[in-house]
Amino acid sequence: MKADIVTIFPDFFRGPLDYGITRRAQEMGLATIQIHDLREFTHDRHRTVDDRPFGGGEGMVLRPEPLFECLDTLDVVSREDRIAGRAKQSVVLLSAQGQRFTQNVATELSRLERIILICGRYEGVDERVADFLADRELSVGDYVLSGGEIAATVIIEAVLRLLPGAVGNVASTQQESFTVDVKTRIRERADSTCGSNGLLDYPHYTRPAQFRGMAVPEALMTGNHEEIRRWRRERALEKTMRNRPDLLEGTELSAEGSQRLNGLKEDGLKKLR
Repeated sequence: MKADIVTIFPDFFRGPLDYGITRRAQEMGLATIQIHDLREFTHDRHRTVDDRPFGGGEGMVLRPEPLFECLDTLDVVSREDRIAGRAKQSVVLLSAQGQRFTQNVATELSRLERIILICGRYEGVDERVADFLADRELSVGDYVLSGGEIAATVIIEAVLRLLPGAVGNVASTQQESFTVDVKTRIRERADSTCGSNGLLDYPHYTRPAQFRGMAVPEALMTGNHEEIRRWRRERALEKTMRNRPDLLEGTELSAEGSQRLNGLKEDGLKKLR
């Protein structure tokens, strides 16, 4: 995979992309990351990339000219071909107004051959960039950042770790929070001892088995895979209900899973009484 990042702060990326799985993916030849300084595509002595918006308003807006000229030099396929799926490329505008970035979106992007990330700044970007240059807008959360650089780093990390070979144990990327069983579309189905399938991950414990009076749950010590699976599933449902109940909406559960969830809800109501 090739990833291009367009930014007015190229030095920001000196460091964040040089560690962990992101570095490993590059060293293994699984991915290449190239940073493009937007100011290199301006034509005035001040290297101006922004201007005041028509109609008035607070702040400045990134101008369309340098962004379009930058993309012209990157040999990107047409927007029509990208939207139609005729090319495994995507031009992504990072914006607080964008679609929320999720694990499913990360998985979708990981199947492409190239992604171009445009880092917004100031009050935003000229809307013609979203309408005629980018094929999607993404936001990493329901909050506002000063620019898209941090968001670009988050997306690169999330996507590159899904490339085959980037993570030593490929199964580990299938048992994480938010990961859905794409074959069945049923989040609850998993192997005998792991796999949260769309919900939050189950709790993890390691040695020592006893630490300052805190013991590892007995179910994990039995060696009984079915018992371990049940315990992990219950804890995943419990944590999801407590921290992210929205993830339960529309989730397909087995009769056993529904019974567990109802039991957890009943226990919660009892605590409130």
